Amino acid sequence: MSTSRLLFDEPGPRARRRIQIATALSVLAGLALVALALRQFADNGQLGADRWRPYGTWPMWRYLLEGLRSTAEAAAVSIALAMAAGIVLALGRVSPSRWLRVPSAAYVELVRTIPALLLVYVVLFALPRYGVDLPLFWKLVAPLAVSNAAAFAEIFRAGIRSVERGQLEAGLALGLTRGRAMRLIVLPQAARRVLPSLVSQSAGLLKDTSLGYVVSYSELLYSGKVLANYNHLLIQTYLVVALIYLVINASLAKLARTLEARQRTRPSRAVRAAVPTANP
Repeated sequence: MSTSRLLFDEPGPRARRRIQIATALSVLAGLALVALALRQFADNGQLGADRWRPYGTWPMWRYLLEGLRSTAEAAAVSIALAMAAGIVLALGRVSPSRWLRVPSAAYVELVRTIPALLLVYVVLFALPRYGVDLPLFWKLVAPLAVSNAAAFAEIFRAGIRSVERGQLEAGLALGLTRGRAMRLIVLPQAARRVLPSLVSQSAGLLKDTSLGYVVSYSELLYSGKVLANYNHLLIQTYLVVALIYLVINASLAKLARTLEARQRTRPSRAVRAAVPTANP
């Protein structure tokens, strides 16, 4: 079962045609906007070689790569914390105990309605008034982890629900407790099934690290802002930063599609392997 079918209904022929038409129109509109922007840049001298030459030097790229490293560090820690919390919340949501199920569901439904930027402001301005002044790194990581934990929880819950109930019952029949059966049998299968969605959500979290400019954390976008103020090449700097984000997120999107394609072909391979070959 593909990940998209776990989370959404498969579109019909008419819906697929509408999606294809909307996609084509969006691409054409995007190309028109790019052409218009390039024309405006050329008319204002922004495409001159002298304005792009600084980005052919190593010091410029070294500074941006240091910002990219900070972005990667913040994203990695946020993803690890958000996934761990998401697993706990997902297990709570599918638990037979009302004392676990209700608080987990309340957290997910509440946090999903709160923008990540608002949580960043809470950590930055509200918590210090109560004596909680986190280090700069955690002023970005903590709200991102809290916000994305709800999204990861829903992804893991969809994966858990997709695993046949007989898997859990078999573990219970072998004498495992419900917790051990979920941890050893159900959860590994669920994680494999939703792996493409986990990659996609991680890519979204990586983009959310750009909120680091609010707390003056030296991630990629904030580094680009500082660099643009220094060399007065605003358009060139932000276009280079946008290109870096585009390459990274396109790579993660490609990885998610590859994983999903492998999941779709794996069941058919298993079926072919199970069918005995007829002897001539």
